[in-house]
Amino acid sequence: MAYLDNIAVFVRVVELGNLSAAGRDMRISPAVASNRIKELEKHLGVRLFNRTTRQLMPTEHGTVFYGGAKQVLEAITEAEAAVSALSGQPRGTIRVTAPLGLGRRLVASGIPDFHDKYPDIEVRLRLSDHNVDIMKEGIDVAFRLGIIEDSSLRMRGIMECERVLVAAPKYLEARGEPMEPQELIGKKHDCLMLRYSGAREYVWTLQTPTGPQKFEVHGPYDTDDGDVLTGWALSGRGIINKPRFEVEPFIRDRRLKVILSSTPPTPVQFAAVYPHKKLQDPKVRLLLDFMAERCQRLINDLLAGK
Repeated sequence: MAYLDNIAVFVRVVELGNLSAAGRDMRISPAVASNRIKELEKHLGVRLFNRTTRQLMPTEHGTVFYGGAKQVLEAITEAEAAVSALSGQPRGTIRVTAPLGLGRRLVASGIPDFHDKYPDIEVRLRLSDHNVDIMKEGIDVAFRLGIIEDSSLRMRGIMECERVLVAAPKYLEARGEPMEPQELIGKKHDCLMLRYSGAREYVWTLQTPTGPQKFEVHGPYDTDDGDVLTGWALSGRGIINKPRFEVEPFIRDRRLKVILSSTPPTPVQFAAVYPHKKLQDPKVRLLLDFMAERCQRLINDLLAGK
């Protein structure tokens, strides 16, 4: 097992680029990760990495070894999944990621309940509004809101979510309430955007009488955190485009007002995505079933004001 552990550390270092990140991911210290890489290099008799101050880059030997090592680990994972399916006792670790706001509201609170139901399954949850590279970072399941274009991934739709444009009464009193979409641009409204590396949607697509239309809106600042956007809107700083379930409590207590309700944003797909082979793993299927039912119920409760 020690040799396999060394291979697993090597693969994560290649994928994450440094010992610290790989150590955090595998719950070992950077020193332990470094020792395992050294043991593997000693066993193979070659150097696997070129070391810089910030990153470890695989050597030619390391690149070649990575391809085979990845296949070995995937084969072991598939074999373990097959045994779990036969025994009816799924076990192991699932790496999950979700956007910050959605993850906090819907996913994170369900992880303890899932573990109570399946105590032999560990879940490692990572919350980020950045576009996480599922294949590179070894993610098993990613919950996402928005456009999903990666053909190397499979998708399980959970539900289509209504989106709304909202702003605080304070902002609308100061700047005027737009009555048609063109006023967002013509009257230079402060439209606050979610932006991050790899983001694709830098426009707002609204449902107009002639069909979906893209509007290149602008604002004085943006962020990579969806909850920060909501905070700015609540303080009267501008207009935001959000899934309705995220802002429904503020709409109900009139801290935010829906605008342009006759030309709302196009709905957004809430879905779980995962690598093709992962659905063969019973623990992944169990998590998908559990979270899909739970998230649908929670979203409907939020929209109903429960």
